[in-house]
Amino acid sequence: MIFILLLALVLLGVPFAFAILGSLTVLMSTGDLPYHIRIVSQQFFGGMESFPLLAIPLFILAGELMNEAGITHRIINLASVIVGRLKAGLAHVNIWASVIFAGLSGSAIADTSALGRVFIPSMEKEGYPRDFAAALTAASSVIGPIIPPSIPVIIYALTVSGVSVPGLFLAGIVPGFLLALGLSIYVYFFAGDMVTTQTKQQSRRHALLHGLLPALMPVFVVGAILAGIVTPTEAAAFAVVYALILGVVLYRNIKLVNLPGIFARAMRDSAVIMVIMGAVAAANWVLTFERVPNMLTDWALMSIDTQWTFLIAVILLLLVVGLFLEGIAAILVLVPILHPIAMALGIDPLHFGIVVIFNLMMGLITPPMGLCLFVAESVSGVGMGPIIRRILPMLGVQFLILLLITFVPELVTFLPRLAGY
Repeated sequence: MIFILLLALVLLGVPFAFAILGSLTVLMSTGDLPYHIRIVSQQFFGGMESFPLLAIPLFILAGELMNEAGITHRIINLASVIVGRLKAGLAHVNIWASVIFAGLSGSAIADTSALGRVFIPSMEKEGYPRDFAAALTAASSVIGPIIPPSIPVIIYALTVSGVSVPGLFLAGIVPGFLLALGLSIYVYFFAGDMVTTQTKQQSRRHALLHGLLPALMPVFVVGAILAGIVTPTEAAAFAVVYALILGVVLYRNIKLVNLPGIFARAMRDSAVIMVIMGAVAAANWVLTFERVPNMLTDWALMSIDTQWTFLIAVILLLLVVGLFLEGIAAILVLVPILHPIAMALGIDPLHFGIVVIFNLMMGLITPPMGLCLFVAESVSGVGMGPIIRRILPMLGVQFLILLLITFVPELVTFLPRLAGY
């Protein structure tokens, strides 16, 4: 009954964290079990009281600062120099700008908003249908949470014990580039005839000089973590300082008077994630108290006898969950249940983590709850129906890449193993 209540609240549009807390409140008030509001409240605040969690608001703040510093146009110019001469050049620039931008924000929604405001009108002027430009921007933004630094990766590593944040960072690099390559192949063969004009080329030297400093931020951040110099939280703080220096001192696009508003937006976005984490921590305590993960693990091990059967079941489950539940919330709810089963079956934890994250991030562009679809629609104004029709083939490309990294785990584990993780 409690699960049905939770599902009903979510379908009614109640924010996920409050749907969980409401269900727990009903459970405490009607059940015979030894729950107490004090215990649940302790678990709620304990779920947010963690030093590694500071990395999340810091990375969000770094992304806000980078956006405000006018980094978007510099990244686009850099990508244009690299791939702009290809057939359907501006569409390729859209995809590979998302690859570069992924290392700055770690958020698909931020990428869709920042890049969409530039690419959607620019691609329309060059002859691309506006709905295609919006769909491609949303589809390529999924690269953001996969290539490091990534907020979902940090949350995944904090959700289960024994999974390395640097190892997951490295594990996401090849899948992220494969996704970009897959979308580029699709664009080359199926979007090249949409335009007859060639993408204007920026001065190579000018674009490299102006795009180099922003592009180096993820190199410094991830490199310092892998070298053992800093923790992910300390690296996130470094990213904030780096972004402040670029925006305030070097580029001077950020005025001191703008900083309170930037910090306020970062606090708002961080608060949403933190409240979800607190609510899910309380719910997970209840599930653990009732031994639900143990019972599900025992049932799965009796019913599933191979790794591949389990992985196929996980893919199908997460694709359905991604239709209705935001990715971070799904990680917090499902990973504590699925991870022990995967480990019992001998699946590599880094491989399983990236498969789960990649799978759930596809939910950002799947109707009816795909957040990036809503952002792309609000920027383009073309309506949800045309965007969904355009994005379906791109979803097919992403699903093929998902199958590839699922059944060829070496694509995910190669770099982490090379670095000793």
